[in-house]
Amino acid sequence: MFDSAYKSIFPFWETISREDRDYICDNSVNLFYKKGTTIHDGSECSGVFILRSGSLRIYIMSEDGKDVTLYRLHQGDMCMLSASCVLQAITFDVFIDAEEDCECFVINGRAYEAVQERNPDVKIFTLETAVSRFSDVMWVLQQVLFMSIDKRLAIFLYDEANRLKTDTLILTHEQIAKYIGSAREVVSRMLKYFSNEGIVEVSRKGIKIVDKAKLSKLAL
Repeated sequence: MFDSAYKSIFPFWETISREDRDYICDNSVNLFYKKGTTIHDGSECSGVFILRSGSLRIYIMSEDGKDVTLYRLHQGDMCMLSASCVLQAITFDVFIDAEEDCECFVINGRAYEAVQERNPDVKIFTLETAVSRFSDVMWVLQQVLFMSIDKRLAIFLYDEANRLKTDTLILTHEQIAKYIGSAREVVSRMLKYFSNEGIVEVSRKGIKIVDKAKLSKLAL
């Protein structure tokens, strides 16, 4: 199961030895997580996560309990930040929650690290994957530090609608606040403003985008 899946996931798979491929497979598990489960709390090297289904939220948390979403993972995505033993330059704790019921392949961090040390192609892939995620993190920081809340909310709604291919988003105000690094009260107030402007309709069923052109203009 793991060998065939990793062949399509890892570009280095055919370049490393059969022994190293077997070692990674032998140190892999297929795990299932219920919605709402915290699957990594930053306290240890949990391993390399490969998301088979569902979605995960990766975030950091302050001492007073305030959290900021760094990025989200969906089917086919991979998380290296959960394996601090693989990326030893990471000196901050990240947390990972299951946003939906999830299935993941998890490679033991120490096993992956050992193979990485023997194979430059694996190390290059690991660093490239980490750099691409740090690009996402920098985008989040740019939004939180330099963008107004209306623009951040517009970008989130527009991107989420495009990702899900729907104009109706089944999200609570609390969830949106976590995703964009704001407070629920602020999100509620801004959604009310969007509603008054004819951009969205807000109900108990969710948020319906009724003027995507106007929303796009706000997001630019």
